[in-house]
Amino acid sequence: MRIAQIAPLWERVPPPAYGGIELIVGLLTDELVNRGHEVTLFASGDSITRAKLSAVHPQALRLDPNVSECGIYEMLQLAQVYERAGEFDLIHSHIGCSALPYTRLTKTPTVHTLHGIFTPDNQKIYGYAKAQPYVSISDAQREPQLGLNCVATVYNSINVASHKFFPTPDAPAYLAFLGRISPEKGPIQAIEIAKATGIPLKMAGKVDPVDLEFYEREVKPLIDGEFIQFLGEADHNMKNNLMGRAIATLFPIQWREPFGLVTIESMAAGTPVIAMGLGAVPEILAHGYNGFICNNVAECIAAVSQVSSISRSACREYVEHNFGVDTMTNGYEAVYQAVLAEKFSRNGYQKMPIAA
Repeated sequence: MRIAQIAPLWERVPPPAYGGIELIVGLLTDELVNRGHEVTLFASGDSITRAKLSAVHPQALRLDPNVSECGIYEMLQLAQVYERAGEFDLIHSHIGCSALPYTRLTKTPTVHTLHGIFTPDNQKIYGYAKAQPYVSISDAQREPQLGLNCVATVYNSINVASHKFFPTPDAPAYLAFLGRISPEKGPIQAIEIAKATGIPLKMAGKVDPVDLEFYEREVKPLIDGEFIQFLGEADHNMKNNLMGRAIATLFPIQWREPFGLVTIESMAAGTPVIAMGLGAVPEILAHGYNGFICNNVAECIAAVSQVSSISRSACREYVEHNFGVDTMTNGYEAVYQAVLAEKFSRNGYQKMPIAA
């Protein structure tokens, strides 16, 4: 199958540190190539991929201080993709609603993975293109009232083999928090949990410009460098070690997180997760088996004393069985075949070429 994958240009594929969408695109693209598909990845020029790489800019946009209008490069990227649409059996977009206006200009179908959230503004364009085939990354992400044609839910994945397993946490014990330092991720709540339990907290994550004021005003004053440590943005190895050596990873989100890669990255390292039961959390965690699903900070505090009852090997096995790259790629291949089958049926054909 000839497939075009469209990745965001803000970060390279795969990302050197933070970048969930780009990580997923990289894993999926490489595995599709492994399975014999002919894949073209439209991404930043510094991306590392087994596919054919097509780039409109030589590096991730966030790394280029000369770029002031990121949207221009996204428009150039989409123009390139859809000018070449006839070269592909299917286009797979990971850039949200930006590709939607182009989809009616070609006979090549586009599958759209909903990596983000719905807002009052973007709902207007989703409503315009509600018949397009969408893939949600969790059932909780869906908004039934929008009437979108969600053809499947395909959970995100990680390469479990690239995550070191830690059979025991470090001593003295500490808690871990990883994620953007923003209000919806719950860093303030994580600090509150740590202080209430008397167990130190090690935090890592990036601070986006939009969240800088929140970090400076509300988070930074709580960081003393000893009991509460902030380690900055973490790369893969740092994340793996930070979570793997912790007694638990705190995920006290304050919003409907569509997925939350941190949860499965933590479990792959063997570390249980204590999370607020919002968004996709109940679909990812099994309460009492690989972590604890809580309704408030008080329940999170109480859960910390119970983490020793969780089997760390069970945490990793759960991710291997449910959130591996094979499982995710199988899901997307099924979507591709269903979308192409619908296209061929609509055009009066009885069969379609679904082989790689």
